[in-house]
Amino acid sequence: MSYVEYSFSRPDSDIQHDMLTALLSELGFDSFMDDADGFKAYCPENVRDDAAVEALISQSPFIGMHLLNVEVMPDKDWNEVWEASYNPVVIDSRCRVRAPFHAPDSSFVYDLVIEPKMSFGTANHETTSQIIKLMLDTDFKGKDVLDMGSGTAVLAILARKLGAKRVVAIDNDEWAYSNAFTNVALNGIQDIEIKLGDAHAIGDDKFDVILANINRNILLCDMTYYFDALREGGCIFFSGFYAADLEIIKTEAERLGLHYDRHTVKNDWVAAVFKK
Repeated sequence: MSYVEYSFSRPDSDIQHDMLTALLSELGFDSFMDDADGFKAYCPENVRDDAAVEALISQSPFIGMHLLNVEVMPDKDWNEVWEASYNPVVIDSRCRVRAPFHAPDSSFVYDLVIEPKMSFGTANHETTSQIIKLMLDTDFKGKDVLDMGSGTAVLAILARKLGAKRVVAIDNDEWAYSNAFTNVALNGIQDIEIKLGDAHAIGDDKFDVILANINRNILLCDMTYYFDALREGGCIFFSGFYAADLEIIKTEAERLGLHYDRHTVKNDWVAAVFKK
């Protein structure tokens, strides 16, 4: 498959960088890379929309940034691109998320192996790393867990390693769905249920813990499904939104009957925990 490379001038801040990455992801971009000249983003040629990208970069949050070049990149070795830019991520000295081409390290309690394959959830993003930190401080033993919008399934894998009894991972992206099977196998786990679909795929299932690292709009739209699937006394982890959006997430959660417990912030990205 041919990809299109968009070259941008360097973002002015980490916040601007992360906002651009998140919004480009919504336009179908699935990989990003910093280099000496600025910031590059890649999307499959069949979802290319130059007008949408130009409209995005013209918005006020991106004042000072410029789209420098657009180029079709046929037959690019995307595995080589990932290997050049993807480094292991360490969370709280207990957990490391690495790719298969990194050597294992037994000094970590949880040394997770994730083949990125352009799926969201490598722990490089603040939303994923913050949820992992919160998970490390939560008791998962014997719990039934749902990883909603699972991406690489890194959170589902960690939940199982933390002692969860049953784990279900759901994503509506076929690439992520396929990638999840790869990553579950890489970590020596065979009993995670992986489903292709959206919140409707939950059905009548019930869980003690729900992990939902998606984005603000989907969280608000589908929160009722999550609430109905969460058992009394259970907890839900929300992430994928900015600090400015926390109050609207709180308002909707509390309207449904969820109670705010705690949250963390990193580079303006939030991970929050609510209880039922």
